[in-house]
Parts: sequence; C-alpha cells; structure tokens
Amino acid sequence: MNLPSPVSAAVQAGAASIDGADTAWLLVSTALVLLMTPALGFFYGGLVRRKNVLNTMMMSLASVGAVGLAWAVLGYSLAFAPGTRWVGGLDHALLDGIGLEAGDWGAFPQLLFFAYQGAFAIIAAALVSGAIVERMRFGAYLAFIVAWSLAVYAPVAHWVWGGGWLGALGALDFAGGAVVHINAGASAVACALVLGSRRDYGRQAFLPHNVPYVLLGAALLWFGWFGFNGGSALAANEVAALAFVNTLLAPAATLLVWMLLELWRSRRATAIGAATGAVVGLVAVTPAAGFVPPGAAIAIGAIAAVPSYFMILWRPRTRLDDSLDVFAAHGVGGFTGALLTGVFARTAWNAPADGALAGGWRLLGAQGVAVGAVFAYSLVVTFLLLKGIGLAASLRPTDKEESVGMDVIQHGEQAYNRGEGAVLVLERRNPPRATGGEP
Repeated sequence: MNLPSPVSAAVQAGAASIDGADTAWLLVSTALVLLMTPALGFFYGGLVRRKNVLNTMMMSLASVGAVGLAWAVLGYSLAFAPGTRWVGGLDHALLDGIGLEAGDWGAFPQLLFFAYQGAFAIIAAALVSGAIVERMRFGAYLAFIVAWSLAVYAPVAHWVWGGGWLGALGALDFAGGAVVHINAGASAVACALVLGSRRDYGRQAFLPHNVPYVLLGAALLWFGWFGFNGGSALAANEVAALAFVNTLLAPAATLLVWMLLELWRSRRATAIGAATGAVVGLVAVTPAAGFVPPGAAIAIGAIAAVPSYFMILWRPRTRLDDSLDVFAAHGVGGFTGALLTGVFARTAWNAPADGALAGGWRLLGAQGVAVGAVFAYSLVVTFLLLKGIGLAASLRPTDKEESVGMDVIQHGEQAYNRGEGAVLVLERRNPPRATGGEP
C-alpha cells in the first residue's frame, strides 16, 4: 500500500503495537478537526443575511451526520481500501476489517485512523456549502453532500493518500491542500454554475449580518487546524511539531499581508478581511505544513494572500455567484499552497523530495499535475451530480420562498425572534390541522 505522505519512522517500519502518545495525539487531533465543522458554520453563518443564518449553519452541522455515516458505510473503503489506481475497493465497506489493532497507518488503532479521516471528509463537504448558501433546498443539499463525498472526495483521497496514481507520481499533500481545498474550491465553481445566481444578485448588496460570528468562526477554525495539520504527522513526533509551528506562522503572515493590502487599497483594515486572510493562510500551508521549514511557511502565507485577495475583488464583477468566495479562499489558496510546496519542500525537513529551490523541478511538475487533475475531476463530476439530482428533485426554492429566507422556509425557525411575520408566512403555507374539537 502506498502510505500517505506524512509518514513517521514508526509507520514506515510497520508499527505492530499501539503507542500511547501517538494514540493520544490522534485522538486530540480528531476532536480538533471535528470542531472545525461547527466553526465553519459560525464563519459562514456570520457572512450571510439574517434570514438565512440558521440554514447556513445547518449545512455545516448536517455534514457531520450525512457525510459521517456515508464515510463509515462506503467512503472510507473507497478512499483507503486496496483497489485500483483510481479508487479503493469494498474491503472496508461498513468498516469491515477495521478494528482496534494497529495497522499500516501508524501505532494507533485502525478505527481511530478511520475517525480522523472521517473528520476531513465532513469538513470538506461542508466547505462546498459556502458557494450555494441562501438558495438551495435542504433535502437536495443532503443528497448532494452524500453523493459528493462518495463520488468526488473519496476517489481524490485515494489518488493522493490511499495508493492511487497521484501518490505514485510523487505529488505531495501533507494534510489536504488538494484533497480537501482544491477539491472543494472546484466543486464550489460547479455548484454556482448549476444553481445560478441568488435573487437580486448584482442589484442588491448582500451584507454580512454578524461580523463577530465570522471572527469567532475564524478563530475556532485556526484552533482546529492545529489538529488538521499537526495530526497529519500520524504520530506525536518532530514532524507534528513542525506542522504545528507552520500552522501558526503561515496564516499569521497571510493575515498581516491581507491587512496591508486593504490599507493600501482603501485605508481600512476590515475584520472580515482579516478573518478571510487567516483562513487563506491556513489553506495555503496545509499541503506543505510538514515538508517545509518555518521560514518557507511564512513565505507561503505571505504569497498566498495576493492571488486570493484579488480574486475576491474580481469575482463580483462576473456572473458567478460563489456566495462566500469558496473558490477564491480554498481553491486559489489550495492552488498556491500546492504549487509552492513544489518550490519550498526540503528533504531536510521531512519531505520525500526536494522542491524547485533545491533543484527538485520534478516535484513542482508533479504538483502541477495534481492541481490540474483534482480541479478538473471535481468540477466535472460535481456538475454532473447536481444535474442528476436536479432531475429527481428541485434544487432551488421559488423566488418568493427565497425572498422570505431559507431559515423559515426550510427549517420553520428564525435565528432572531424580532417579529412574527416570517412565522406567519410559514403557517399560511402549512396551516395547522384542527384537533380536539377546535375549529
């Protein structure tokens, strides 16, 4: 089996027994990564209008249930069971053969590795929701993220980490720059294309309703990302420490450069801009976190701010209504980080191959192939999935329902009790039945 790129010495030796320290670190890391999904709900929820905040946060929370179970039933097997160069087999469907003994992945129970990778699949699906918030029916969304996790996420994870062709090519992705972020960014473009623009897009300003939510979400995402990157060492060792430090430094650099860009352009450094910059830096360092020295992580973070910042400025001039700029933050940030991994990676800092700065031009080429292949596959398959679901069920609410808001129409609830109007609309649509002799 072709092991994932962040491999410790213990893993390479085929650890046969459980190591308490490694197990404890992966348990903590799994919890940290799972925390990122509700954190994303706050980040996205603060960015939308108040009438859609619950629906937006539910799209993140629902991924835990829908994708978490899909991962146990089939997704994990498609990603990590022995199979072809393109997809894993069915040996681990319904967690068959996944027990408490140590396996090929490290000195911890195989079942824990399943849970850790499941948290990745959950947050990856939730990321895509940022492109379609405020305009997708919730039932259709649930069907979509289950299908996406099996048909898009699991095969790409297999390509890179599960013995597939990109791992064999030599492409490096320490913690998911391509598997999670480019994958989600490309899918966001496909989702925006299929669903079309929100009602009044381009004619009305869609202002964030709660900036403190955005800051809270960004802070919790950063906190969880220490498990996302640090845990990908799959051991409590020096590689985990390197990834941990780089997860601190890279987004700090992006955050600073982002604020300077805003000050240069408008003389105001915004809170939403700062939060976005931190997330972009986290995305960019993800593929490189355990393969580059801290100085290179700072450079990656600083460089990544520029393309994502200008993509966010440019996108509203188009008809592509990627509501919360998932492609600009995760797609472009993932591109930048993956390619710069091919520039800055060093064998002296745990990388299997040197990057271009050390003469390793072949690695940069492999990174380019990985970026292009993941983007193209994710874009096309996501587009086809949504078109297929759209044949069976309506993807979008009516214009009238959209104007009322997804919270009331899809969930029958409001985030803020400031009036009865929206509830009355729902009651008119679904009048209560008479019971107990009442008229």
